[in-house]
Amino acid sequence: MKRIARSTLQTAANLIFFAVIATAILASVFFMTHDAIVKSEEAEKMKLITQIVPTSLFDNDIIQDKLNVAPSPLLGTEDVTIAYRARLKGEPSAVVVESIAPDGYSGKIALILAVRANGELAGVRVVTHKETPGLGDYIELPKDPWIKGFDGKSREVYKDDDWKVKKDGGQFAYMAGATITPRAIVKAVNKALIYFAENREQLFAANEPVKKETRK
Repeated sequence: MKRIARSTLQTAANLIFFAVIATAILASVFFMTHDAIVKSEEAEKMKLITQIVPTSLFDNDIIQDKLNVAPSPLLGTEDVTIAYRARLKGEPSAVVVESIAPDGYSGKIALILAVRANGELAGVRVVTHKETPGLGDYIELPKDPWIKGFDGKSREVYKDDDWKVKKDGGQFAYMAGATITPRAIVKAVNKALIYFAENREQLFAANEPVKKETRK
């Protein structure tokens, strides 16, 4: 019995030892690669942002001029997201916000939108989606220019009834047989513009988080 107990203790000690070593290795790898990963992520964000925010609109560091945005029904978000602010000569020129279209054909569609200070869309891009390949994926710019149809649009010109696909009596094009996907995106973009209009001052305020949205 003593031999068995001793063997069990030795095995347990070995497992703990290797677990500690493995944890130490993982921690070391994390700390060694963390900065590189952060820089890579920032580069990818900047690449996407510069697609929808013309460089002529800012002279600040957009990635650093950011703001935590509380979850909002208008943005379709359930977690804190980040807004990136563009400024030109110290004046607000545009803000980039994240939005979720919850009712895509195959689930949520994550969006990123750039809204000019006057409420006009500078651009919209799909970040992630699970729509049907070959049909619903025409919302991706490399595969189709459809998403650029939002450029220059605003709620000053387009009213609520216009923010629908043409099949529903609105102003936005869609692909035959794939109405649900664009319908969800158009609806989400319109709601994001409403959010911008209601929170414009807070979005551009320096280091002041936007208060939690309670609107349903």
